[in-house]
Amino acid sequence: MTDGARKPTRRAVLRGAAGVAAGWAAQAWADAGTASAWPAWEAFHRQFVGSGGRVTSDAQGQTYSEAQAYALFFALLAGDRERFERILRWTEDNLCAGDLTTRLPAWLWGQRPDATWGVIDDNAASDADLWIAYALAEAGRLWNDRRYRALGAVLAARIVREETADLPGLGPTLLPAPRGFAPEGGPWRLNPSYLPLQLLHGLAGATGQPVWKQLAASSLRVMVESAPQGFSPDWTVYAGQGFQVEAEGKDKGQGAYNAIRVYLWAGTLHPQAEGRGPLLRALAPMARFVRERGHPPESIDILTGQAGGPAPSGFSAALLPFLQASGEADALRVQQLRLEARPPRPDAYYEQCLALFGQGWMDGAYRFDADGRLLPRWKAGP
Repeated sequence: MTDGARKPTRRAVLRGAAGVAAGWAAQAWADAGTASAWPAWEAFHRQFVGSGGRVTSDAQGQTYSEAQAYALFFALLAGDRERFERILRWTEDNLCAGDLTTRLPAWLWGQRPDATWGVIDDNAASDADLWIAYALAEAGRLWNDRRYRALGAVLAARIVREETADLPGLGPTLLPAPRGFAPEGGPWRLNPSYLPLQLLHGLAGATGQPVWKQLAASSLRVMVESAPQGFSPDWTVYAGQGFQVEAEGKDKGQGAYNAIRVYLWAGTLHPQAEGRGPLLRALAPMARFVRERGHPPESIDILTGQAGGPAPSGFSAALLPFLQASGEADALRVQQLRLEARPPRPDAYYEQCLALFGQGWMDGAYRFDADGRLLPRWKAGP
């Protein structure tokens, strides 16, 4: 998996993000009791998801496992079982050679140099795998479907076998991929945005395997300790005795298109979720930055706090739950107004995703309980 190849998929935005005020919430969920009554999901599906369940997220017509994973989760949020199954089937048939029980999804699919279409890179991406396993486990629970539960359990077990390592001083830790990030003896390159605590806690409950609690504990440390000034990095390096700023690549020492998700995941944690308090406290400087500047930075030096220009408005959508959880009511309203004044483009995949997550949460489209179980609006209670 090449990090540089994935970057273009991070530039994107949601259709008409205006729905941040109460009036939008009423429009976005015209009928809270009806599955699939979520116009934002319908717009996303029309823009990016083909009739066969493939998500096309860039100008080259390529498909990333992350895009399949997010679409699967959004379909579950909408209670859209038919599309959930279609997206899952395409993912299994094309990224897993027809069998999700025997291999992790390839992270990149598209047109190859010989003009044929298929898997371009068969390495996996653990963030996508984690979201797929979680979506399957929760779909199995919410729809009482044994097949989904079984697939989720098998994929979760494979993630543990192939995408984790027992790092010295840190314990079992989720790696970004099966290959390329865990040289013998280290150092290890990690991505804090791949580590949403609610998913790790949820899979701990769904699988009954203690290793998922251990992964949650190490993930909390990665997110907190890699952000010494309160700004999460896109990537961090763990050398066995603490975290170091990444010294290579154009994004060295920066928090940008990956890191924005760390604040998003932190903001959507249940108030009683384990780790929420320490994480919000560690990231509080970003909330203050947004309050003082009136916008999130597109990129920021995680040590000096020197920021680039204003981020696209999808970043504002991602920060809404975080600002609310941080008690920043004024900053929250400013970001809502920013979204209303400058809605993101309808064809920008990544920010569309950020807005579905962030604005969907603000609308009450979904919640997570303290143990990481999904509480979609269409089905009250666990």
